[in-house]
Amino acid sequence: MSNLKAQGFILIDVDVVALNNAGKNTQSNFDNAVGTKRIYKDGKSYVYVSGQAWRYWWRDTLQKTFNWELSPITRESKIAFTAADPIKYADDDIFGYMKAASEEVTDEKGKVKKENVTVTRVSPLKNSVLVSVGSVRPVENWSSMARQDGDSVPYGKQEYSAIMKGMFSLDLEQSGTFATYNKTGFKNLTVAQKKQALTSDLLTEKCAVEIDDPFMKDEKGKPYKLVRLLPHIREKRISETILALKNISGGAMQTNNMGDVTPKFIVLATLNSGNHPFSHITSSSGVNDDVIDLNIDALKEVLKDYKNNIQGDVFIGRRSGFFDNKADALNEIEKEFANVKVLTINEAIDQYTEQLKNQL
Repeated sequence: MSNLKAQGFILIDVDVVALNNAGKNTQSNFDNAVGTKRIYKDGKSYVYVSGQAWRYWWRDTLQKTFNWELSPITRESKIAFTAADPIKYADDDIFGYMKAASEEVTDEKGKVKKENVTVTRVSPLKNSVLVSVGSVRPVENWSSMARQDGDSVPYGKQEYSAIMKGMFSLDLEQSGTFATYNKTGFKNLTVAQKKQALTSDLLTEKCAVEIDDPFMKDEKGKPYKLVRLLPHIREKRISETILALKNISGGAMQTNNMGDVTPKFIVLATLNSGNHPFSHITSSSGVNDDVIDLNIDALKEVLKDYKNNIQGDVFIGRRSGFFDNKADALNEIEKEFANVKVLTINEAIDQYTEQLKNQL
């Protein structure tokens, strides 16, 4: 079993938005004021969208664009969990879950007993936050509700323009593949779920097979078994997860501050390690922190340093009107490196997902 990861680096370009709010702004003069999420580094302020919010946009896009039936959520007291059924629900497979529960079962002698059906799954899809490349100083916009009789009701919100970067990694081997041994994060299926996936009868169709786990062995040295979905199911889930980036949408305050959060620049590659080497190919100018630069030398360095880890081609997508001053330099990279393809955003995503089908 290979250790392949689909690695992605993206840039989004937004103007006058408030994509992820942080609750009440205690520094505002208005009682009704909302602040945006910010982080500080080297004394500078950077706005960001939480990784959880980005995942919410992603999951929502998969539902609306590819008709994914999302796993239903159960709320009990102060906890909530999905159905934790990655065989039936693709989002449980790709985004992971944790469900601690027990249920009554009847044994062969007809006795009813409690059985632990706790299952957990580490998400094959891992992502960063979306954070501004350069420092950002959000401005407070004064607004008011004034359509009612009497005085208007003022409120404030923070808005900003920024180029924001994010990265993700999708574990190609873990996607559609489930362990059942009792280890936290690895007991992905209950006994009943495993049986259903591997069984074919008049009511259910076999959708998975058993394969050897290349890493985990029992006390006799024999490999544990993994349950793996059939190739066409895995291929569909993995491809659609990447393809969703073409249509991803979301963010707070979209009524008055609509922003396009699809990538304006993207790098897609398959690596045989969990490292994400493309995280620092953009930076702000040392002279003017508002000017964002694509570091061509850094990109070349990554392509050279990780040439033995990169499997297949590297796909670079750029939207016209964004980094136009780097078009010639990117074309030169395409000529210098035989495994690099420079395309439009959608072409890069489409062609990369086609490559993935041969790598699964």
